[in-house]
Amino acid sequence: MFGTLIHWGIDAALISAFLAGVRRTTGLTPKLSDVPNKDIRQLLRSYLEFGEYLFDFAVVIFGRSSSFERRS
Repeated sequence: MFGTLIHWGIDAALISAFLAGVRRTTGLTPKLSDVPNKDIRQLLRSYLEFGEYLFDFAVVIFGRSSSFERRS
C-alpha cells in the first residue's frame, strides 16, 4: 500500500514536470478556467507550479553535469 502511494506520487510529479516542459517549449498549458470548482482549480495550479519547480531543478542539475551540453 505504502509503495503504491509512493509510486503514484512519483508518477504525478513526472507528469507535472512533463507538462512544465511542454509549457516551456510550446506555450501550451491546461485550460484551468474550465474547471468549475475554485478549490480544485487552485489545487491544479499548485500541481503545475510544482512541475515548474521540478523542471527548473532538473535543468540546474543537468546544466552542472559534465554528461550534458548546451546546444543552440
